[in-house]
Amino acid sequence: MKFGYTIVYVPDVLASVEFFEKAFGLRRRFVHESGDYGELDTGATVLAFATHELGAANLPGGYVKANQSDTPLGMEIALVTDNVADAHARAIEAGAVSIKAPLVKPWGQTVSYVRCPDGTLIEICSPVSS
Repeated sequence: MKFGYTIVYVPDVLASVEFFEKAFGLRRRFVHESGDYGELDTGATVLAFATHELGAANLPGGYVKANQSDTPLGMEIALVTDNVADAHARAIEAGAVSIKAPLVKPWGQTVSYVRCPDGTLIEICSPVSS
C-alpha cells in the first residue's frame, strides 16, 4: 500500500488549479476536458481536485463542502518551502485568507496557515530538521 492521491472536492476545478499555480508555483499535470477533475504535479503523491458534482456521485451520503463551511475542515494540506513568509504573502496576494501568520515552533520549524478561495486549509511550513 502506498499513499497515491489527495483529492479535494471544489466548486471549480480549473479555478483551484490556477490558484495553486499562482499562489504556490505548482504546475498543472492534467485537467480533464470536462472540467470535473484536475491534478497538480507535486511529486510522488498527487494533489487533485474534483467538482462537487463528482463528489456527490462518489459519496451519495454527502460530505461537508469546505467552501461552504465558515470554519476550516479538520484536515490540511501541508506544502513545504524554505521561505514560509514569502510563500504566505504570495498566497494572500493570490486570494487566500491568512489564518495564522508564520510562527517558529519549539522544534525549529516555521509554520503558517492560509485558507484557499475554495475553502481548503493549507499549512505552509519549512522542512523539519532531524
